[in-house]
Amino acid sequence: MGALPVRERDGRLEVCLITTRETSRWSIPKGWPMKGRNDWEAARIEAEQEAGLVGTVGEKPCGSFIYWKRQAEHFDLVEVCVYPLHVNATLPTWKEIGQRQVRWVLPADAALVVEEPGLSSLLQGMKR
Repeated sequence: MGALPVRERDGRLEVCLITTRETSRWSIPKGWPMKGRNDWEAARIEAEQEAGLVGTVGEKPCGSFIYWKRQAEHFDLVEVCVYPLHVNATLPTWKEIGQRQVRWVLPADAALVVEEPGLSSLLQGMKR
């Protein structure tokens, strides 16, 4: 599951992208299911741990995409259900602060820099 962090700034919708730890590709906060948590709640927790983002998460996915996850000796095809996260605060420090870059950008710009075609399509379809 993953979180699509959004905010409104100066009348424009922005999305938050983060870099992956291993390959430094631009993506969204994402992770694996968490025992005892709904997927939407796990997505909210991932956004807080990976980017220091706090807000209200939607309980219904706004889309999904697939990507190849690099493992030690092989790749796994992973489907990511994406939940909207309406960000209202950023923490001054968070778990993975020194491991990732975090950037707020317009959805159209985000669609250009992410490498997963499905995520790019999801970003392109966002209302401006």
